Amino acid sequence: KILIMSADGFEDLELFYPFYRLKEEGYDVVVASVEKGYITGKHGYKAEARLSFKDVRPEEYVGLVLPGGRAPERVRLDWHAIEIVKHFFKEGKPVAAICHGPQVLISARVLEERMLTSWYGIKDDVVIAGGLWADEPVVVDENLVTSRHPGDLADWMREYIKMLKSKYPP
Repeated sequence: KILIMSADGFEDLELFYPFYRLKEEGYDVVVASVEKGYITGKHGYKAEARLSFKDVRPEEYVGLVLPGGRAPERVRLDWHAIEIVKHFFKEGKPVAAICHGPQVLISARVLEERMLTSWYGIKDDVVIAGGLWADEPVVVDENLVTSRHPGDLADWMREYIKMLKSKYPP
């Protein structure tokens, strides 16, 4: 199973593109949020959060996806979400983050000496958190796959799916 963590204000394409691409590859994809129920994207599309962060058992998942938009500002405030992220890094499980998604990684304090990219507007935050920022469509560093914005979605998911399949085939 793959976990997507998000909240209201997510960048619609950055949630739905990986959701459906990962399903196409044969993975069970679960969206979680602050509360169980529907969350609304920046452009008005709704996604169903099947679980709240507090009900997620991270050991049941082989991958984590963090879409961008305004959602990461909400996700990073939830203690349970931060603990989930820490689990994925401790276990070396594949993590994909795009746009503002790395804000959650900053709050989890998992970026020290990690190479990554993000939306340019949070570049300084990434660097201050110890990350090594690059302006590239996709950056892969160990278990972490990052991209900058919706224009990088194909590169982002290509590399993430390659990583997932090598470690956890569907």
